[in-house]
Amino acid sequence: MVDIRSFPLVIILILLLSALFMPLIKKARMVKGLSLASMGVSVILAVFTLGYVKENGHFIYQIGHWEAPWGIEFRIGMIEVIMALLFTMVSLLVMGYSVYTIEKDIKHSKVAFYYLLINILVGSLLGIIFSNDLFNCFVFMELSTLASCGIVVVKDKKENIKATLKYLVLSTLGSGLVLMGIAFLYSITGNLNMTFAHKEIVNVYTAYRQTVLITLGLFTVGLGVKSAMFPLHTWLPDAHSSAPSTSSAILSALVLKAFVLLLIKIFYRVFGLEVVSEFPILHLILILGSAGMIMGSVLAIIQKDIKRVIAYSSVAQMGYIFLGIGLGNKQGLMMAVFHIIAHAVTKSTLFLSVGAIIEQTGYRKLEDLKGIGKEMPVTLGIFTVGALSMVGLPLLPGFISKWYLALAAIEGQKPILVGVILLSSLLNAVYYFPIVINAFFGEENLGDKVFNAKHKPYRQLIPIFLLIAAMLYVGTAAKSIINMIDLGLI
Repeated sequence: MVDIRSFPLVIILILLLSALFMPLIKKARMVKGLSLASMGVSVILAVFTLGYVKENGHFIYQIGHWEAPWGIEFRIGMIEVIMALLFTMVSLLVMGYSVYTIEKDIKHSKVAFYYLLINILVGSLLGIIFSNDLFNCFVFMELSTLASCGIVVVKDKKENIKATLKYLVLSTLGSGLVLMGIAFLYSITGNLNMTFAHKEIVNVYTAYRQTVLITLGLFTVGLGVKSAMFPLHTWLPDAHSSAPSTSSAILSALVLKAFVLLLIKIFYRVFGLEVVSEFPILHLILILGSAGMIMGSVLAIIQKDIKRVIAYSSVAQMGYIFLGIGLGNKQGLMMAVFHIIAHAVTKSTLFLSVGAIIEQTGYRKLEDLKGIGKEMPVTLGIFTVGALSMVGLPLLPGFISKWYLALAAIEGQKPILVGVILLSSLLNAVYYFPIVINAFFGEENLGDKVFNAKHKPYRQLIPIFLLIAAMLYVGTAAKSIINMIDLGLI
């Protein structure tokens, strides 16, 4: 009989083992097929695991013959399986789009290497989400960082190499801080297993207040660098804007989110809200999250390159997630997790649609995109839906996040944050709406443009249409998704 509880481990093994075979395959078409097949099977296994958790609740899966705290274990709850389904589904759709476009971004000889990196990246991100062991999370984190650098530098151009080196240096710094945090935590608890570490920290934190404060700070800054928390985001615009569009979609939609989820696990599963609330760390995250929401948008407004606009938009959107965490209440945490889902499906849509525009026209500068809506109306329509979600149009997931974050701010007796959310939404409109309006109605550039002249074949746009469908589903089914997130927080 098949043990569904083993499926999370099976998903990671499928992704990692299939990656090992990719360099041995000579035909790019077969490599792409193997990548899509491994992602497709992972989606199916994630669906089965979600059904099992809905029926039976969270479970612990022991890996190997040693029980915790000596052995490694996965803790699989509702949030973990939702994220597993999100990560595998978005990866499947992004890779489905890449089948038609990747050779236009990288050399044919590097196609197998690219898909190898993608499978390793997604597998390691899921390892971070599933693992209940801090050092195991660190190992997966380092593996994901190397794979992330790989999918940026694979384009093999000067700007990619420069962006990757910047990313690698800052990410290594973040990793070092996280490792120091793990060492401090181990020194006062004697455990790396999250469950056992929590039992110890509750009993001893009053005797080690300074150590606990330093440890929380190390985790916050270290993971803040990796998840582009303002002002630790400086690597992100260069990496996201210079990478292939499919890499940008994966980096923004998934990679940033895995590190935020690890921070949430450390705060709420290792330390516990009762302990964390004794220190000013949540107030710091709240301030930085609010600053990120505003400054990310301000920096996006002054950009002239469309991919850099979307990259800085990610800084602003990560600010919403950190705002939810920093509120320190259940409503805020639920909406931080929900916004992870909303942003993943929306931002991957935006990066892929912009990638299609750049591929067909060769234009990246905003001034060159005026009137492009006449030549690529469908693709620009897709971009518009994603932009409206980011701005916060009702029924779309971006609106749901902002609405409930505002309610969480009121519940936390911080009504001034409602104004911050409104200002951020207004700033989102300031840089998204002119792009859309000028693209559709840029009169000075419309004269020589032919309707549908640069339209991509519909079969190539199917993955983006499916992402749009996922976005609309997240918006319309928000209540049920939030209820499932609520169950995962119990």
